[in-house]
Amino acid sequence: MAKQKKGDKAAKKREAGGGLRELLRVPAGEVDLTTYDTRSTAGFDGSKDDGKEALASLGAEVSDWQERLFAEGRSGGQRSILLVLQGMDTSGKGGVIRHGAGLMDPQGLKITSFKAPTPAEKRRGFLWRIRQAVPDGGMIGIFDRSHYEDVLIARVRELVTPNVWTRRYDQINDFEAELTAGGVKIVKCYLHISPEEQRSRLEARLDDPTKHWKYNPGDVDERKLWPDYMDAYHAAIERCNTADAPWYVIPSDRKWYRNWAVTTILLETLKELDPEWPAADFDVEKEKKRLAAT
Repeated sequence: MAKQKKGDKAAKKREAGGGLRELLRVPAGEVDLTTYDTRSTAGFDGSKDDGKEALASLGAEVSDWQERLFAEGRSGGQRSILLVLQGMDTSGKGGVIRHGAGLMDPQGLKITSFKAPTPAEKRRGFLWRIRQAVPDGGMIGIFDRSHYEDVLIARVRELVTPNVWTRRYDQINDFEAELTAGGVKIVKCYLHISPEEQRSRLEARLDDPTKHWKYNPGDVDERKLWPDYMDAYHAAIERCNTADAPWYVIPSDRKWYRNWAVTTILLETLKELDPEWPAADFDVEKEKKRLAAT
């Protein structure tokens, strides 16, 4: 008999306890990110190699469920998923997309990376460009940064006045409630890394010429504002952590765990939606006969 791997045992425990979403979901109320261990591997008791293998093993299942959702959308279904990835620089938003979303069919994905808004976008209001990127029925949308930048960097860098970014929490909650009512399932993941781990990753980029293109000198300036960013994240997560659009804190000092955790949460969300293969809108037996006759 094959030996059961630690990751397999952990999977059974998660299922019995409500899944990884239940484990990593931020409880309602006051938020203190300093109480979250950035190196935790909550819900997984295997090694790094076990984790990488566990992620790969999710591929067939998450791809199948994604295809079901896509097929539902092609048949008129309005449901979709929006995965929001937020985190400090080097926290791994791109890594999650490469290693997690990379397991799925690109035609069913809509990936949007939000940079600084243009002057024209600013004039339309901070949610205008976000609305343009909301996934259509059957799609999985992924936001690399999001509307939350407007209560994070906008607050820390004082790009708008306090009364403006303070109003935005309620505007975000209303916007997300609107999306939920329209069939969009929102999954918000904060990729939580320590300042020590960020320094290590920035050093690695400087030491490797093939990664110089990823290095941004401005990241060092942002590091100096780490406490301010943590205050901003505390407020954003606490004030916009609703029943329909909850936040998940993903320990992200271990890249392999981060990739596995977000993909697992996405898979659990797909299973909860339970999209079904659309019924044929033609006579199957008749078509079999027609095909056989050719």
